[in-house]
Amino acid sequence: MKKRQFAVKDIVQITGITSRTLHYYDKIGLLIPNHLTDKGYRLYDQSSLEKLQTIMFLKELDFSLKNIADILKLSRQEQIEIVKQQRQALITRKQRLETMIEAVEDYASGMAIGQLKLFDHSSTLSIQEQYANEASFLYGETDSYQEYLATMGALSPEEQQACFQSMEAVFIQLAAHIDRDPSSSEVQQLIEAWKSNLMHFMSCDDELLACIATTYKSDGRFSSYLAQYGREDFADFLYEAIMKYLNR
Repeated sequence: MKKRQFAVKDIVQITGITSRTLHYYDKIGLLIPNHLTDKGYRLYDQSSLEKLQTIMFLKELDFSLKNIADILKLSRQEQIEIVKQQRQALITRKQRLETMIEAVEDYASGMAIGQLKLFDHSSTLSIQEQYANEASFLYGETDSYQEYLATMGALSPEEQQACFQSMEAVFIQLAAHIDRDPSSSEVQQLIEAWKSNLMHFMSCDDELLACIATTYKSDGRFSSYLAQYGREDFADFLYEAIMKYLNR
């Protein structure tokens, strides 16, 4: 029968843990060897090996070493209850990781940051909320912004979504004409449709339309958002088309 006392090298061979880790666990009092030889070699018995395997299990569940030390002092049933609680925390973390992976895939496929769902379950405000707060900060005192808020407040979520989808449809059509002259009749008709969509939310004079066009071109966030409808230069094309419309 094999010996019941395990040297450090035996523990390393059995568990795959490093000798440095074993020495550290001894140093912090988490796993103290059962015996020291005359030459100072550490020896561990069967119960110590079992305790080490419990430590490794809890560490894989993402408990800190300090928490593990506290858990080891508890009864078996108390340990089970704590592990059950950790299960729920791991499920929440799994969902968060899946959201992060999906966001990476969406971003790599060309989706704008503002459309990612990364902030949906975060303490950080969503990008859409940040945009709304930024707009309120910059334009909150203007009549156009107040009109926009009033209009949006009067629409149901379904009506709001229908308006946004209508605007997206115009962008898709404009992107399909990106190789045409921005002043062409086809493009200008679509710009007129774009303006009509905006008019659902607020009164738009030429000055405001020019401001929106400039924002599309100069604000990288809008440029990235618009790029999903066509090429990366779609915002530039849209700016040129709107300015042609205003100077017609």
